[in-house]
Amino acid sequence: MNIHPRDVNTNPDRDEAEAALDVLRRWAAKASAAEISLLDPAVARLLPGSVPSNYPDLSRRYPADFVADEAYRDTLPDLQNGPASLIRGAKQQIQHVGISNFRLPIRFHRKSGDDLTLETSVTGTVSLDAEKKGINMSRIMRSFYKHAERTFSFEVMEAALDDYMTDLDTFDARIQMRFSYPDKVRSLRSGLEGYQYYDIALELVEKDGERLKIMHLDYVYSSTCPCSLELSEHARSARGQLATPHSQRSVARISVVVDCNADCLWFEDLIALCRRAVPTETQVMVKREDEQAFAELNAANPIFVEDAARLFCAELLADHHIGDFRVIASHQESLHSHDAVSVLTEGPTFASASLDPRLFTTLFHVG
Repeated sequence: MNIHPRDVNTNPDRDEAEAALDVLRRWAAKASAAEISLLDPAVARLLPGSVPSNYPDLSRRYPADFVADEAYRDTLPDLQNGPASLIRGAKQQIQHVGISNFRLPIRFHRKSGDDLTLETSVTGTVSLDAEKKGINMSRIMRSFYKHAERTFSFEVMEAALDDYMTDLDTFDARIQMRFSYPDKVRSLRSGLEGYQYYDIALELVEKDGERLKIMHLDYVYSSTCPCSLELSEHARSARGQLATPHSQRSVARISVVVDCNADCLWFEDLIALCRRAVPTETQVMVKREDEQAFAELNAANPIFVEDAARLFCAELLADHHIGDFRVIASHQESLHSHDAVSVLTEGPTFASASLDPRLFTTLFHVG
């Protein structure tokens, strides 16, 4: 009679695993905690009910003197760089993934020649291949911090972008830096001076091997309705009736692609461009003569929201520093309970068939 021994290399099936687990649990139910620990502390995890107090025997003291050397760091799990089998959901390329609103003080150079340090909110993102699980987001911050002590410009942003594209082995990337930029302005007639603050963002985009340098500026102004002005004057002249036109605080977000071949486009240059287009900028320091001057300035420059978009457009087209651009204007009506808005784009960079549903709510200026 031939006896065929059982193949010891056969992998156990689920039924065999369940039987073995039952044997292990029946033994552990009668064994002491010390016996379980001696066999394998991990057995305690397989037992129903509470985990024995001796498993595992963890320290509750923070090890302040522990040093994570290179050998130890090599043992740490890194799920973000795990295999594609760990991907959840569709294996699809992600255009941008990263971090938003990490803040640090950044030094900027002013047109006047001096430097100014401002609290800056930074967003850094990269593309992610369909077969990659994720990115180590802290590398974006570490790459950026290497350059944070330098006086910032688009050239410094490019160096930071190069670093974290290399660190993360990616093909597309973006850096955006947002800050509030102070500029001292003079009142219309009294000679007083005060600081106007401008929300500015610098954006550097790498896409398909090409780079775009973009500057965004929120410009706040007063808009007097031309129709309301004419109707008010009609009431005065036809019926001797005092009437006032309605005007309101308004915001334009100007976004421009900076021509890489032109000389520097300063923050102050873009601010001055907006003032030329729509001179009714809101005021900082005001005495009675300034308030009267502002009323006269508004009367001399009444504008619908369509007018505002086209006035900004005319100045932007004339500036050799600027390529593609977008103007978004919002006149936050004092007559209506809704706003009047417009969007004007030049070139393909900002052209879009869809708008963020909450785009215009972000143009609400809070003093």
